[in-house]
Amino acid sequence: MALQACHECGTQISSEAKTCPSCGVIPKNKSNTVSQVVGVVCIIGFAWFYFGGGLEKQAAKEMSNIEAQVARDAVKQYNIAKAAGAPIDICVQAGLVSASYLQAKDDTNYAKWKDIEAADCSAAGVPR
Repeated sequence: MALQACHECGTQISSEAKTCPSCGVIPKNKSNTVSQVVGVVCIIGFAWFYFGGGLEKQAAKEMSNIEAQVARDAVKQYNIAKAAGAPIDICVQAGLVSASYLQAKDDTNYAKWKDIEAADCSAAGVPR
């Protein structure tokens, strides 16, 4: 329990006192001031992030990561079908992989998987 001077009358009071016993004024605690400054900085940071486009950029980045993960998962499923599935299953999975790369806006892999899809569907007897 430290002592501090009352900002109004100068009397030494406890840092935990609710009011000054001499003048009755509510003391300014340093911890309150620090908390207020930290709170204001957090609010300004949040406002800058939200209104400055940070939220949209973060959402776009997360969406891109999700689309890439979906494409990777589709390739894994294709490999499972390729190892143990019927030719029609392989054809369908190749189509799903190409669709996932289309959704991810990955032109190179989309074109590659469209060729793979055409070959697998041809082998399954499904013309593309």
